[in-house]
Amino acid sequence: MGLNQVASGERIHIGFFGMRNAGKSSIVNAVTGQQLSVVSDVKGTTTDPVKKAMELLPLGPVVMIDTPGLDDEGELGRLRVEKAKQVIGQTDIAVLVIDSMVGMSKQDEELLKLLTERKLPYVIVNNKADLLKERNECKDNELYVSAFTGEGIEALKERLGAFAQSKKSPKVLVSDLIEAGDLVVLVTPIDESAPKGRLILPQQLTIRDILDVHGIVVTCQDTELKQTLAGLTKKPKLVITDSQVFGKVSKDTPDDVMLTSFSVLMARYKGDLKELIKGAAALSKLKDGDKVLISEGCTHHRQCNDIGTVKVPHWIEEFTGVKPEFTFTSGGEFPQSREELSRYAVVVHCGGCTLNEAEMKHRILLCTEAEVPIVNYGIAIAQMHGILKRSIKPFSEVNEML
Repeated sequence: MGLNQVASGERIHIGFFGMRNAGKSSIVNAVTGQQLSVVSDVKGTTTDPVKKAMELLPLGPVVMIDTPGLDDEGELGRLRVEKAKQVIGQTDIAVLVIDSMVGMSKQDEELLKLLTERKLPYVIVNNKADLLKERNECKDNELYVSAFTGEGIEALKERLGAFAQSKKSPKVLVSDLIEAGDLVVLVTPIDESAPKGRLILPQQLTIRDILDVHGIVVTCQDTELKQTLAGLTKKPKLVITDSQVFGKVSKDTPDDVMLTSFSVLMARYKGDLKELIKGAAALSKLKDGDKVLISEGCTHHRQCNDIGTVKVPHWIEEFTGVKPEFTFTSGGEFPQSREELSRYAVVVHCGGCTLNEAEMKHRILLCTEAEVPIVNYGIAIAQMHGILKRSIKPFSEVNEML
């Protein structure tokens, strides 16, 4: 996979915020050297967040996000401002663009407070510096920039590059659990929900992570797992399965072989494994009529036996013996307020492979702040099949939780 083919969820997300006509879109275009955003003297030209995955040297693969103005007006404008603020949940590095001829507004100050609360790295860009007669001394996180003349653009890119280096996560999916030469068996069912001609992203990422440390990968479907294990001359160090067949794979995998799922790995990789394990306990406490939110990060075409809308609800009803009320969201349609989230007894989320780490952690944080338990598919399915303890055994940091 080339740099320009890096999945969006694995890229550094850089969000550009500010008032209408502060020059956000012009700064985005100047930084990228491309006309990614429409530029106009008319206030409010950018009406929805504009995302572009690209290669930006010296940062590498990034997603640039240009947002609507923080001072957009009217009911539609209010919704656009909310959209802009939602982008913070996806952002790894924030750029606050200020019209230096006007100065910082109340909305800018409110955004800075929010960025600080979320502990997001940010840089304040004083745009239109070419029009200033006098300049105040810049703080450590401030720059004077002119999108028109190009002044300060390289300095901004260097600042973003430094942030990006500090944001590079040392976390890995599975390679810290194995050594060179260890054998790992991946169980990847090919059913009606499997994408044609390719493996899903967590499977691709896992294979690459194992190969990077010179591990050995054997891949099969759940229907061939017994045959595969019987044919191996070496006992596998680990079996990793698609969550949908967790129960069957657990029965077919010897007790002395570690077992987990791609979704559990994703919980550790870009979520909060401890918080999601805690959330699994809420499934046992569900009552008739309790509201359950089932949320997915992507917006794939749903099949007749879809895991999110069909299988997980069925397993929950079978496990609990009650009839909860299910709500389904996908893509960016995740509740953003305590009021919205407090309606639910539990949130059951997908593994989040298409989301970046910032957004997945933001969603978990929103739930914890609303005091609503959240669990992901893999951990929920393991809980409901009575194999959660086994599925987290490879991870010493959470063994004591069960």
